[in-house]
Amino acid sequence: MKKESSNKTVEIIRLLKEEYPDAKIALSYSNPLELLVATILSAQCTDKRVNIVTQILFKKYREVEDYANANLRELELDIKSTGFYRNKARNIKKCCQMLIRKFNSRIPNTMEELLELPGVARKTANIVLSNVFGIIAGIAVDTHVCRLANRLGLTENKDPNKIEMDLMEQVPKTDWATFTDLMITQGRMTCTAKKPKCEICVLSKLCPSAFKLD
Repeated sequence: MKKESSNKTVEIIRLLKEEYPDAKIALSYSNPLELLVATILSAQCTDKRVNIVTQILFKKYREVEDYANANLRELELDIKSTGFYRNKARNIKKCCQMLIRKFNSRIPNTMEELLELPGVARKTANIVLSNVFGIIAGIAVDTHVCRLANRLGLTENKDPNKIEMDLMEQVPKTDWATFTDLMITQGRMTCTAKKPKCEICVLSKLCPSAFKLD
């Protein structure tokens, strides 16, 4: 069963690479801190909205110390349109305070250290590690990856960490980072949450959900 799933996953990746040869992370950033903050903001928010917010945010807060010393209420207002802004602002401030206190104001480059930071779970850590440091420690699982992995029959789990473990068994490690970008692009363009476009989907013949959806 694992071999069959693995072969299916390899074919999914091949088809998506043909469909989206330029698939890449959609968040705008110019340094590790910006990507870390942008990824925290992206929880339950579109990358498009995050990029609108960070276009102004990154001009106002340039260093770890700027976030660590920020007025919490002001930071909340700066990121309000990303949703869950109180929790996000608190996490960003505490995260940057820990970066100063424990990591000499630098973004750590290991999964274990990143997971110590407030507001950072495996998705965020994987995105930072792969895109900033070129370190592939796992597969970043966001809402698009969760949805598509279930629809495609690659997992029966709903918990992102369990989904990640399932995918890591099936996706070749050389494609772990690419897999996330491909799935997210497919989730935005074709396999949307409310009305998937199964009739034009390149994965329809491989997808057990394709002909069950209106």
